[in-house]
Formats: sequence, structure tokens, C-alpha cells
Amino acid sequence: MGCCESTFLRRPDSLHKTNHHHHLYNNNTNTNTNTNRLTQTNNGPSSPSIAGKDSLAGGAAGFPDFSEFSLAELKAATNNFSSDFIVYECGEKAPNVVYKGRLQNVNNRRRIAIKKFTRLAWPDPKQFADEARGVGKLRHKRVANLIGYCCDGDERLLVAEYMPNDTLAKHLFHWENQTIEWAMRLRVALYIAEALDYCSSEGRPLYHDLNAYRVLFDENGDPRLSCFGLMKNSRDGKSYSTNLAYTPPEYLRNGRVTPESVIFSFGTVLLDLLSGKHIPPSHALDMIRGKNILLLMDSHLEGHFSSEEATVVFDLASQCLQYEPRERPNTKDLVTTLAPLQNKPDVPSYVMLGIPKHEEGPPTPQQLLSPMGDACSRMDLTAIHQILVMTHYKDDEGTNELSFQEWTQQMRDMLEARKRGDVAFRDKEFKTAVDCYSQFIDVGTMVSPTVYARRSLCYLLCDQPDAALRDAMQAQCVYPDWSTAFYMQAVALAKLDMQKDAADMLNEAAALEEKRQRGGRGS
Repeated sequence: MGCCESTFLRRPDSLHKTNHHHHLYNNNTNTNTNTNRLTQTNNGPSSPSIAGKDSLAGGAAGFPDFSEFSLAELKAATNNFSSDFIVYECGEKAPNVVYKGRLQNVNNRRRIAIKKFTRLAWPDPKQFADEARGVGKLRHKRVANLIGYCCDGDERLLVAEYMPNDTLAKHLFHWENQTIEWAMRLRVALYIAEALDYCSSEGRPLYHDLNAYRVLFDENGDPRLSCFGLMKNSRDGKSYSTNLAYTPPEYLRNGRVTPESVIFSFGTVLLDLLSGKHIPPSHALDMIRGKNILLLMDSHLEGHFSSEEATVVFDLASQCLQYEPRERPNTKDLVTTLAPLQNKPDVPSYVMLGIPKHEEGPPTPQQLLSPMGDACSRMDLTAIHQILVMTHYKDDEGTNELSFQEWTQQMRDMLEARKRGDVAFRDKEFKTAVDCYSQFIDVGTMVSPTVYARRSLCYLLCDQPDAALRDAMQAQCVYPDWSTAFYMQAVALAKLDMQKDAADMLNEAAALEEKRQRGGRGS
């Protein structure tokens, strides 16, 4: 993905702001009372802090802080909201588009999900920000937590933890290799019930449009409730975007969502888990009244389920779908009913889902690695140096065509500084090379991705991986599809002991290089 918009004829603004978040990264001391209480009660998986302004949550229980993001950050994370990064889109006119992305901050390259609204959906930026802050106070291991927002001009965006293993709808309705086994379906039901119970206990009992698309699977295969449903699609808009056949009857009468409406929607998710199909409640109620469990059950389970457990879930779904809201159970009842049904507590979710274990990291590229890719995978800085010397500036071709400005004294001095840097780089005098390349960069009239890549390697050889990563990211800013920039980031990340990110970046670099070798500017 491209890191940022830039021009080759002037210094990008981002180059002046490299350390902006570095100073904010450790500014997590002002945690509020609610956060301290959450830290004591919720033991979620550890996550790095988000660097950003306006921190509210203080990294409770290892969760990322809640932050206000700039539009530039989110554009950089999504390659300017490229359609290639869309992971969910509901209707042509509905303001409900979700992108995946990766933050480009040197201290934090977390993967994120971004929900994009239209300005008309939330015309008042303060109202949108206040609503986002309210949801952002929630932190729980059963929720895909909201970690930030952006109000910039007409833009209204929510930023959440990214869940890489698809939705319940995908695993239930559109699976390819295997359907979800019964024990995993019971786990999904319990975990989402626990998420709803937590939200209710924290004063956020309303959840809009709960369905199988709102249940996401994290890196370990554990189901989590999307935080996006805790906010409506618009200030005054509909709370249900799905077919009206699945909406609570009271919503059809008065258009209002109540805590009991959420329970009704949970009942429809239970029907999904039982049947493996998205059955309208009115159809399912006929089966429920007839106590015809076998007719309702997913045939792809091939009988591998406990009829006693299925009956309990069946009965709970029936209670949730009661016409009168007061006759439905509450969230604590859901948890109490589902908790005793868990029968494989020691089996990880990723095993039951049939997905790779997260700790294994991304798979290595199937294609043969190029010499540069191989050198980076082996952390062979000497080999990387030889390749960069041999490549010289061929990847800068066409990016720095100069006019009469080249003949100014300042330009001559700048080019002379680069030449001295090149000589020092060739002769392995890396500290001198850093000084010379820095003189070239600081003038700012020309921008060279190769200079950033070379200085990045110099920093690595001087044991400064933080600075090396910054330069590799700036090389990507200048040349967004340059595989060398990604390779250098991979090496720097590995030096920083961020092995999973390093492996991920190595794969991205190899894929870019293969694509470029088939046509277009080189690696």
C-alpha cells in the first residue's frame, strides 16, 4: 500500500513530521477512573499503544489507546482509500463502507479497520466525536474495540482493531474448506453474549443491526463483536440496514431500538448458528413451535452435534424471538444459559476454524526470492549493501529531471553532498554517508528514494533501527510501490524484534517485486 501522497520535485510535508507521533507515543499517563477499573477487570490480549492525540482510554488492560486520527494518517493507511482496501460495503447508497489498512507511524504499524460515513450522515462533527468517544471508552477482549475516529472537514471516520479472519457470515454461509464445527458455534454464541453483557454493564446496551456480519474473528480465531454496531449509521438514520424480515417487531412499529431489540437480533444469530443459513425469524418460528429441531439444524454438521445442547440453544433462540419485548431474556441470562454448554475449552479457536496459528506469522512467498529478498530474509546487511551499490540510482530514473535550477550554487552543493555520500557508502564509511545524505535531504529541493534506502541501511549498520525504519518508510512515501522500500522496512522491523510485522512486510515486498518484474518500473 502507498504510504503517502508525494512529489519528486519538492520535499513531502510528511518528511517534516517524522517524529510527530514519537513524542505522543509515551503520553499515556492521564488515564481516567473508568479506564483504571477496566484494567482490573478485563484481561484482553496484549496490543501495542496507538500513537495519536487526544488519548482517552490509556491502554487499559493492554488494549490500544483511543485517539483522534488525522485524515492524512488514514489516507496513508489505506492508499488514499483505494477500492482494493474495501472489506465491507452495504448497498450502493448506504453510508456503510469499511476499509482495512495499516498505520504508517514508525512506532506503530498496527493493522486497522476504518468505517467511512458521509458528512450528511453526521453533519455535526461534535456530535459524531462525542458519540465515538463514548464507544471508545469500551475495552474488552470479546469486542473488536474502537481505537479512534477522524472528523476532518466533511469526513467522518471510525477506526477499530482489525480482525483478519473474516466474519461469521463468511464462515457460516460462504465457507470453502470446512463448515464451523458445533463446539465452535457454541463458543461464538457465548462470546458474543459476553460482549453484549459487557456493553450493557458499561451503559451501552444498544447495538444496531446485530447480525452474522457483525461477528468478526481475530488473529487467534476468537469471535469478537464489531464495535461499529454500537453507533448508528447516521445521527437520525435507520438502525437496521438488513432486510426488514430480520428486524424486531417493535422496531417496525416505532422505529426505536431498545435493549430488548438487541436480544431479538441475538436470537436471529442463534438461528444462523443452528441452521447454517440466514433464515427469517418468521420462518424459523414455525419450526420452533413444532419443536422440529432436526429440520432446522445445519445439514453440513452431518449429525456431529449434541441434540441436548442443540435443544438448549433452540429454546434460547425461541425466548429471544418472543414478540413481546418484556418476555425476552436479558444479556446475563444469555451468558448463564450458554456458558455450561462449552465442551472444548482447551481447543484453540483457530484449530476449530481450520485457520493457521497466528504465531506462525504470514507464509513465506511461494515464488523464489530475488537476491534482495533473500538478503533481507537472512538479515545479510553486507549483501544488501552490495546490491544497493550495484543498483546505483536506476530506480530514481525519471523522478528528478532538473531544469535550470540545477545550475544554482545551492543545487550544485546538494548534488556534491550526495556524491560524497555515495563515495562514503561505497567505501563502507557509513557514518560519513549518513552525514552527507542528510545534507542532501535537508535541502529538500530533490527527493530521492534511493538516498533514503541507502541512509536506512547506514542506520542499520550503525545500530539505529528506529531511524532506519523511518527512512525506509519515507522511501515508500516517495515511491509507494518500490519493493526495496518494503524490504528495508522488513529488515528494520526484524531488528526491532517485530518479527511478525517483518515477515508480513517481506511478503508484501516479494509480491510487489514480482508484480513489477512482470511490467513497469523495477524493484
